[in-house]
Amino acid sequence: MPTFVRTETCDGCDGRERIACVSICPHDLMALDLDGSATGWAKKAWNREPSQCWACYACVKACPQQAIEFRAAADAVPLGARVQPELGDAFIAWTIEFRNGDQNRFEYPVRTRPADSIEPYAGKAAAKLDRIGQPGFFDQDEPTNPGDPAELIHI
Repeated sequence: MPTFVRTETCDGCDGRERIACVSICPHDLMALDLDGSATGWAKKAWNREPSQCWACYACVKACPQQAIEFRAAADAVPLGARVQPELGDAFIAWTIEFRNGDQNRFEYPVRTRPADSIEPYAGKAAAKLDRIGQPGFFDQDEPTNPGDPAELIHI
């Protein structure tokens, strides 16, 4: 189900270094309408092609204003209900608001380490771009041991 932006809540990530939904959308569907010529709402984000939305909800979770919603499938969320995730440093919470106003909130831990504390390339040598076209470019500098075929599990 596609995402949509609540224009009364979206501030276009005003004052932030980047526009969260635009920078995280893997299908490049989210955009910022700077002058309002595309949507009628200046400085508001929007989904350029809802029918192409993958429903990954990355933009929904990344929005600092919680201005992006999605139309959830009826088997997960009853007709007319709303779902809003909230991403914290140590949790993600999903709040379901039903048509009658009742709410259910589900909160799950998402981290065992502080945010931005992992350095994935620490201790690794810099890439040798002159070797980019050669086999093994993404391997370590030394050839890797492909293993002993005799050690493979045979069924």
